[in-house]
Amino acid sequence: MYQIGIDEAGRGPAIGPLVVCALGIPNSDTKFLASIGAVDSKQITRKKREEISERIYLEAENRNWKIGIIVCKASRIDIERNKINLNKLEIELFKEAVYETGIKEKNGIVKADACDVNEQRFKERIRNALGAKWKDWEIHARHKMDSEEIIVGAASILAKVRRDKEIEKISDLLNLDVGSGYPSDPKTKEAVKKLVNSKTPNQYLRWSWATVKNAWNSTHDLPIPIREELGRTRIQSSLNEWSNTEM
Repeated sequence: MYQIGIDEAGRGPAIGPLVVCALGIPNSDTKFLASIGAVDSKQITRKKREEISERIYLEAENRNWKIGIIVCKASRIDIERNKINLNKLEIELFKEAVYETGIKEKNGIVKADACDVNEQRFKERIRNALGAKWKDWEIHARHKMDSEEIIVGAASILAKVRRDKEIEKISDLLNLDVGSGYPSDPKTKEAVKKLVNSKTPNQYLRWSWATVKNAWNSTHDLPIPIREELGRTRIQSSLNEWSNTEM
């Protein structure tokens, strides 16, 4: 029987993607996964995360582990938030990550780090999103599951390492150190200020974040444009048209 752990990295940053990972392993491999150091990604150093991530990918080839990674770009986050909240977007991304694993087993256990204040609601939303083919799978969703369940901790490591790589790519492409991407990071704050000094904000910014909106508003007469489907943007005519909500 398989178990699947799901977690994300990058929910709160003003720059870069939100990354979701689903990791599926046979239940019999749980102790082995623990032996290679799989824990909550926040409990270990970046170097250690990278070492464990590399080991997981290596073992995945040898042990038939399944990995699904979804990189949700800033543009998609902004577009989806015009229609749904961030919690519902994460449900969709969790589903996509599970599907990406390609697991065909008819039953097993899905373990997810709940991002909703209501754990039961989050669990039911995952069940509904996965659909009828997953009806015989158990769904477990709790807060801080990444620190309680080895499989979820491992997924958090893979998600975090991929998110860090994406941020490195962005810094390289822009020739600008954007820091961690989190609003509390001084490097990120300075980067955001530079990345709003054009007709539209830079593509790697989350335009719907208050940090980005406020930086834009400090140097522009009109409020920040709104991202729409197919790469279009909508120019707002009044500062009252946008909310100052961070997430």
